[in-house]
Amino acid sequence: MTEISTAQLKEPVITLSAGPVTCYPRVLQGMSRTVHYDYDPYFQEAYEQIAKRCAEALRIAEPALILQCEPAPAIEAAAASLIGNEDLVLNLASGVYGKGFGYWAARTARRVEEIEVPFNEAIDPAAVEAAFKAHPEIRVVSVVHHDTPSGTLNPVAEIGRIVHDRGALLIVDAVSSFAGMPIHPKDCLADVFITGPGKCLGGPPSLSVLAVSEPAWAHMEANPTAPRASILSLLDWKEAWRSGKDFPFTPSVAAINGLEAAISGYLEEGPEAVWARHALTGRACRAGIKAMGLELWAAQEEIAAPTCTAVTLPEEIESAQLLAAARRLFGVVFSSGVANTEGKLFRIGHMGPVAEPIYAAVAIAALGGAFATLGKPLDVAAGQAAVLAEIVAGEV
Repeated sequence: MTEISTAQLKEPVITLSAGPVTCYPRVLQGMSRTVHYDYDPYFQEAYEQIAKRCAEALRIAEPALILQCEPAPAIEAAAASLIGNEDLVLNLASGVYGKGFGYWAARTARRVEEIEVPFNEAIDPAAVEAAFKAHPEIRVVSVVHHDTPSGTLNPVAEIGRIVHDRGALLIVDAVSSFAGMPIHPKDCLADVFITGPGKCLGGPPSLSVLAVSEPAWAHMEANPTAPRASILSLLDWKEAWRSGKDFPFTPSVAAINGLEAAISGYLEEGPEAVWARHALTGRACRAGIKAMGLELWAAQEEIAAPTCTAVTLPEEIESAQLLAAARRLFGVVFSSGVANTEGKLFRIGHMGPVAEPIYAAVAIAALGGAFATLGKPLDVAAGQAAVLAEIVAGEV
């Protein structure tokens, strides 16, 4: 295979991917700050304050747990740390990431039960209730709030109440939903709530931020299979936020600086304002997609995420060709499907800096041009009119 050098590729003009996303300018500035020695009291105090600032954003009392890895290994770490060989796990699979968690859970669980739905649907809380009736010994439940490869949302608040009432522990993957919509650990009664700065916070994709409940910590500490001295250990980092405590290993200092900038920007703009512009951008994009003659992937628009619009790929169009045409003609980057959704859909990200309604118009223009070059003209004018109408209505 011939290697392509970066000299042959033009840098993208606008990235509308499902993540990683473009960082906010203040985040880039933050990451350019001095990289301090991790044992220096100045950095340790700063780290403690950042953990507390993250807790403020998560709306929890205890400082947040910060892991020095992007969220995929953090989710794997949650499975390894929480799930013991006596635990029956109920995994809720409505997409690629939800399905994938089941494989991690199976490594240490006594058994994994699974509720799986088509990857354009959402989990029905009634099915979770029925699973508990059939298996009252379920100890851990796992769910993805926004399964990004499908662009769909699960009703985690309703699911969380069921799990809590049954005395089980709930793991929530909120990687691509937190900071883009109103979701917090207490909203869904999560025992392990996982997110990161690389999506809606517009930060670097190199850290994870977690909220862990006291029952979850107790379960980990009693779990004989929970890893220690490992990248997969949550317990190793439990007290690392305290100034004066040694870190298990060297933290990503520059990324921590970027996280501080991302969290501060989110809190200063105001979470409600941030959620509103994500929601408006998503609505405008969906309106444009439908008006120009394409179909949303989500079976019902009510479960379509405001942070990522998944669009059904017409049968005669190949995803790679479409994305390549949009990039070549306009410098606009979109995302394809992943694993089970590969070749079935493409995705438009609305996260962080590009969660601004004007980018919905950009997406419709770039897609219209790309489809036209592939022999499938769309009604771009109708699409743009629908986008603009939604934006104007959203400002009223």
